[in-house]
Amino acid sequence: MIVAAVRATVRGTVGLVTSAGRLIKLNVLELPAMPPGAGAVSLAGGTPVTEFASFDRGETVVGLAAPDGPGGGLALGTAEGVVKRVLPDYPQNRDEFELITLKAGDRVVGAVQLSGESDELVFITSDAQLLRYAASSVRPQGRAAGGMAGVRLASGASVVWFGAADAGAASGTPSGPPGSYSPAVVVTVAGSAGALPGTGAASVKVTPLHEYPGKGRATGGVRCHRFLKGEDMLVMAWAGPAPAVAATDTGAPVQLPDPVGKRDGSGTAIGRPIAVLGGSARVV
Repeated sequence: MIVAAVRATVRGTVGLVTSAGRLIKLNVLELPAMPPGAGAVSLAGGTPVTEFASFDRGETVVGLAAPDGPGGGLALGTAEGVVKRVLPDYPQNRDEFELITLKAGDRVVGAVQLSGESDELVFITSDAQLLRYAASSVRPQGRAAGGMAGVRLASGASVVWFGAADAGAASGTPSGPPGSYSPAVVVTVAGSAGALPGTGAASVKVTPLHEYPGKGRATGGVRCHRFLKGEDMLVMAWAGPAPAVAATDTGAPVQLPDPVGKRDGSGTAIGRPIAVLGGSARVV
């Protein structure tokens, strides 16, 4: 399962973006390499990220950046609904630095390297609202800035996932060379706020992203999951190219249902607790 990916060269660098809004540079040469093959990527030969960088208590990696990469820059989304776009004008003589000034209690929940301003930014909130709009509606800011309003949140709600999708895949329009097109899908997992992890009622739904109309920045979005009895929030979500994949906390795969066209329908029962959602990838 691949949660985040960026293009890099063997002698280049990649950046870890953390929930505290930091970017930590890593040299690609120092990272373990996966052997090329025709099958799915195996992460069995990987090394914990804590071997390469130090993190504060509760700080996690939320995305990857290409410090030297072109495109539309890096987009960040926070739990309190703030969005920020930072162009790759990073200090060359520092291995780590701040990307955003966060308000007290806020945290970055997602970071994505944009291929261009036409990419669609996507917010998914705990009360099952989805909002998407073009990255061009977010003007780039300097690293010290605090971002701008990205999604309007209802009282008590927070952002559970933030990311981006190719504009063609998000709209359901085939694009790219033959055989490379993969439409974007949305995966939502509903549960109970008061339940212990893995013990509450939970359902999952997969829906094509183009079923959700685009709206303006800082609006409230549209409903993306109807809660069943015993459910009162989204505990997890993800959007990206199909096919989506899921796994338990031990890495065991979890079968996801086929995509459905009803954007605000309810989900189907989960056979085992889902700990992580992402996309599939191959080494080429």
